[in-house]
Amino acid sequence: MKKLLKIPKFKNEDQERRFWAKTDLSKHYEPSDFERISFPNLKPTSRSISLRIPEYLLDRLKEKANEINIPYQSLIKEYIKEGVFSKSLRFHH
Repeated sequence: MKKLLKIPKFKNEDQERRFWAKTDLSKHYEPSDFERISFPNLKPTSRSISLRIPEYLLDRLKEKANEINIPYQSLIKEYIKEGVFSKSLRFHH
């Protein structure tokens, strides 16, 4: 470890965010000082988007979601995720 990093008490998240944004950890730590951790319950940040799809497709999605008892938007997200992470690309015009 290099020189000790003094971490102040923060009044709010904005103040803490600013502190970490301007703090260069390489001046205080060596790579060997860190250990790998995971945050299994941390939810990824989501962003709302607008998407135009044909009405018949939206109707079919809603029917399918109803059949398996999940919200249709959750079903859309699962289909997108499957498509993004699939090994083969099948794109038809």
